Amino acid sequence: MRERSKGARKKNLVGSLLLAHPRLQDDNFRRTVILMSAHSSEGAMGVVLNRPVGRNLGDLNGEFSLGPLVSVPVYHGGPVQPEQLMLAAWQAEEDGFKLYFGIEPEKAAQLAAEEGTHLRAFLGYSGWTGGQLEGEMKKDTWVIAAVPADLMAHTPDKALWRTVLGDLGHEWRLLANEPEDPGVN
Repeated sequence: MRERSKGARKKNLVGSLLLAHPRLQDDNFRRTVILMSAHSSEGAMGVVLNRPVGRNLGDLNGEFSLGPLVSVPVYHGGPVQPEQLMLAAWQAEEDGFKLYFGIEPEKAAQLAAEEGTHLRAFLGYSGWTGGQLEGEMKKDTWVIAAVPADLMAHTPDKALWRTVLGDLGHEWRLLANEPEDPGVN
């Protein structure tokens, strides 16, 4: 398992998933799936895909209540600037997907009209300063995974973490299916 993380550390993580290692206990990131949107020597950024707020844009902000984005689901994107609203869209393509991050509502509405587009809104984001994420990777805090083609078909809650981590192999599946508190087995 360790070699997989080391090899993946050397590449740019944009468009990859960061999966919280099963032993990561930080409340902000425990059992999260983060889609990376930026990664450079200056830092990294992504959004948590599996922490739904349980509301949509129409509920959250009256500005969206009568428009085409009324039913876009809202997620906790991460602990950085949790008051900031960010829109993102995914469009399925033959060899993967096209990702739009931090788009304006007008662009999101245009994309919403196109077949195969998935929209989400995020409150806040997950961010790292230059070298911080690389340091965490050396401590095996994160597991890197490719975005599965059927990502949007999965339930976007803690089950997503179990599914994606478990798909990495038998050992990861065992760790992913551990109970929240192993002492209460």
